[in-house]
Amino acid sequence: MNKEISLRKILPVMFGFFIMGFVDIVGVSTSYVKNDFAGMNDTMVNLISLSCFLWFFLLSIPTGMLMNRIGRKKTVLLSFALHVAAMIVPLIAYDFTAVLIAFALIGIGNTLLQVSLNPLVTNVIAGDKLTGTLTLGQFVKAVSSFLGPIIAAAVTGSFLGWKMIFPIYAAISLLALVWLWLTPIAEQKVASADISIGHTFSLLKDKYIVAFFIGILVLVGVDVGMGITFPKLLMERCNLPLTDAGMGNSVYFLARTVGAFLGGILLMKLPERKFFTASVFVALAGLVGMIFLHGLWAILACVAIFGVGYANLFSIIFSISMQRVPERANEVSALLIVGVAGGAVIPPVLGVITDAFGSQGAAIIALSIVWLYLVFLIGVVNAHSKKA
Repeated sequence: MNKEISLRKILPVMFGFFIMGFVDIVGVSTSYVKNDFAGMNDTMVNLISLSCFLWFFLLSIPTGMLMNRIGRKKTVLLSFALHVAAMIVPLIAYDFTAVLIAFALIGIGNTLLQVSLNPLVTNVIAGDKLTGTLTLGQFVKAVSSFLGPIIAAAVTGSFLGWKMIFPIYAAISLLALVWLWLTPIAEQKVASADISIGHTFSLLKDKYIVAFFIGILVLVGVDVGMGITFPKLLMERCNLPLTDAGMGNSVYFLARTVGAFLGGILLMKLPERKFFTASVFVALAGLVGMIFLHGLWAILACVAIFGVGYANLFSIIFSISMQRVPERANEVSALLIVGVAGGAVIPPVLGVITDAFGSQGAAIIALSIVWLYLVFLIGVVNAHSKKA
């Protein structure tokens, strides 16, 4: 009976990871928006990612403070409500300003969700099953990310065109909200000491935490940059129509899903530092291949290689950072989620570079240069492992 009750509680919580994956639609959406509005260049359209991911920088730590006041479940419910509101905006008005507002709301909702959902999982699952459950949650998120471009392409023939994805996502978000709201979950009372902004940023006095924080900025920035750039790269080099080029992101997310599954197995046997090193260079090989290759299948193979290499780097950095300062795990978590704002920083720069050189290949070169920070981080990870 207890097992059934646990399952009844964990399913609506795990469904939250599916909603979390909605943020990745920002990649293919930029291509559709650029196609919809005349005179839109890459510099302008890449502001969509800025409007979405800036909130991870501004709201991650305040969300931790809010969660301490109203509870984890209510914070997750609020995030679902914001996702519903975000998906309604483009249906009321569809212009570039409305798109920016919609993705800003998605960013705010996703910030709340990423900060509060993992802690909520601890309230519905036994401690010895927590790691496996969180890994499953990331798999669910990856499936959601993988399906996004497929849904967008599938609904292009509808009366709303690709924008039909918004009412679909709104309905799913509303379902998640009602399901979790009707599920009773007992939360432990938090300690009286709240997370503070100043105290959290004091973690940056540790040079290792600084290095790992920048690593998160780079990882998310490159990920979002790839999602935005790759469809346009396929259109440029392979003369694909937008609906087909957008499907290229599904290849990328599928590769990340497969990579996460394989990583879950291999990390049981290999040290984190060795797996980190191999993953960084595998991903770099995929990026370099995309610079020089022009055939459709070759480019798709390269983005798949990059996706497999990328798949586990975020979780490895997150894990090592938590191990670095275990007594301040909540603050480390909040700080690293601030790093997700990398998705707001790199794509606008890529837009300027693309417009300046008139080629999406220039954006891939820029991503490869940024990726070299992860090569540098290999030494930091190895040094930390020797001290641990």
